[in-house]
Amino acid sequence: MDQDLTREEEEKEEGLIEFYDSYRDMFEFFCKNTTIHGTIRLVCSDSNKMKTAFWTLLFLASFGMLYWQFALLFSQYWTYPVVTTMSMHSEPKMFPAITLCNLNPYRFATVSDNLAELDFLAVETIASLYGSSATANMFHGEEKIIKVKDLARKESDNFGPADFQLNRNIPLVRTYVIDPVSKKNISMVGFRLCNATGENCFDKTYSSGVDAILEWYKFHYMNIMSQLPVIINITAHEDQIEDLVYSCQYDGEPCRNSDYDHFHHPVYGSCYTFNKDGTNPFWEATKPGVAYGLSLILKAEQKDHIALLSTVAGVKVMIHNHNQTPFLEHEGFDIRPGIATTIGIQQDEVHRLGGNYGKCTVNGDDVNVKLLYKSSYTLQACVHSCFQNIMIQRCGCGYYYYPLPPDAEYCNYNKHPAWGHCFYQLYNRLADHHLSCFSKCPKPCRESWYKVSAGTAKWPSPNSEDWIRQALSQQKGYNSTSNRKDIAKVNIFYQQLNYQSVNESPLLTLNLLLSNMGSQWSLWFGSSVLSVVEMLEFLLDTIVFSLIFGYKLSRSKKTLKMAQSPVISSVSLTLENYRSVPEGPGTDSSSAQTFPNAGTIVASKNGDLPLHSISNKIHTPELYPEVVLNGFRYIKDHCVDVEP
Repeated sequence: MDQDLTREEEEKEEGLIEFYDSYRDMFEFFCKNTTIHGTIRLVCSDSNKMKTAFWTLLFLASFGMLYWQFALLFSQYWTYPVVTTMSMHSEPKMFPAITLCNLNPYRFATVSDNLAELDFLAVETIASLYGSSATANMFHGEEKIIKVKDLARKESDNFGPADFQLNRNIPLVRTYVIDPVSKKNISMVGFRLCNATGENCFDKTYSSGVDAILEWYKFHYMNIMSQLPVIINITAHEDQIEDLVYSCQYDGEPCRNSDYDHFHHPVYGSCYTFNKDGTNPFWEATKPGVAYGLSLILKAEQKDHIALLSTVAGVKVMIHNHNQTPFLEHEGFDIRPGIATTIGIQQDEVHRLGGNYGKCTVNGDDVNVKLLYKSSYTLQACVHSCFQNIMIQRCGCGYYYYPLPPDAEYCNYNKHPAWGHCFYQLYNRLADHHLSCFSKCPKPCRESWYKVSAGTAKWPSPNSEDWIRQALSQQKGYNSTSNRKDIAKVNIFYQQLNYQSVNESPLLTLNLLLSNMGSQWSLWFGSSVLSVVEMLEFLLDTIVFSLIFGYKLSRSKKTLKMAQSPVISSVSLTLENYRSVPEGPGTDSSSAQTFPNAGTIVASKNGDLPLHSISNKIHTPELYPEVVLNGFRYIKDHCVDVEP
């Protein structure tokens, strides 16, 4: 027994890795040697159970508070909050893009007959609602008919203007509804739209007759204009910038023909954008003030107006970023004729983080919407593209005011009788944010806008009107008989070159998170990073010790089971070698009785009864010394002669 203990001690001393003998030893070693405050109290106060319990509860409470604070820190970090900082910059910058529209939609020769028919239908409708006097001065002067050579249809499109028929089954009518509050009849004006089967109709009504008439006329107008093919090069017609702008100069220098870009708007007619790309050094602003900005004298005649499509006299102006599509129906402001308008601008910028900190896009490439505008990405361009794509899918055609994707066509009620019913329902869903367009279209990560402040004055004044008219008579397109209400002046300039930049930055970065975690750890345990490593080591030791303990326990159970039920393949016992041993105290080995000439009992391997075997002079193998079997004692080194 002493030899076995000595051998085990030698093996333990010679081991490469020493380990603990019990969980208690491991726990005491950790508590006495760790740098975490308070843990040594858990084992040093074991003689005082009250102190041990107190320090145990205090340690557990500190541990719980620590990880509660950790949970708060991580929950705040995973919300990815941002902090907004504002900074001021002052430097020379590029002048913004300026878009002007004359509010005179064209009457193209291709659809002029249809527009004339619509005008007469409008006169009849308004007269039936408000009397014939309401349309006395609605049309005057000669209409300007635009002929564009590039308006050629696709060969596969055999639908021509002669095939179009104005739908008189969508009249403008007056209806009465009961106000749920006052219980009184309220006059409403509108028109009815139905689906393709003539069912599921709804009334597009307005409390204002003016709004109802404008919307009804615009609806028929879009059906007529949809006959025009996609305009490839609208700048090829005779309309020139002199028909809108009498005089243009920037920073005291006259504008050049290459400084503007011409395009057609379906409602506002001929439009021009100055400094569209923002790359020409000519438009770089170096000084603030009216004298260093853009000065324009504009033509604001109304003789070519479509009276029920544009009810405003003047010029539409919009200030926007370079290479951006101007959405004049949603933005911009009007310049009143006979007035000098002074517009001071100031630029602001915003930089969004994007990614986990917010939803934004750099250039729109990662947006799940097929963009239809070729200009730079804007939120409105994305929403309009999304709506147009949905409308083409559900209504089978596109809205006339938005661009078309390939292999699509604009809506008109000759080809698509129910498109108005489909369009207005979709548009109401878009306005109510029930469509997915606003969720699919993020804001740009970098965006700039212009704040404007405007002032007006009467222009030209009565004293200066004569000489100004004489001077303008030298300009192309100016009629000396024009009065003051046909012209307008506008000055656009930087109020100051300073601009505000709003930048987003993470409120809680990874470094700040680790710093806050370290502060909480020091507060509740007064330890460092190495203390965290010590705890990890303690957890690892616990896991390893548990595995070793489980392995030894399973081995011991297996050994005990084998000792209790041994398997003996072959046993040979010779009863000759045993003497009878009387039971009881005082029995001597010499009194043992010998059984000579006894046979050999052989145990069968297959578990059958023993066989009787006779052998001559067999040496019986030695069993354990002094073994007693059923009252017989084994005799060592004894040979037995057995006769056959």
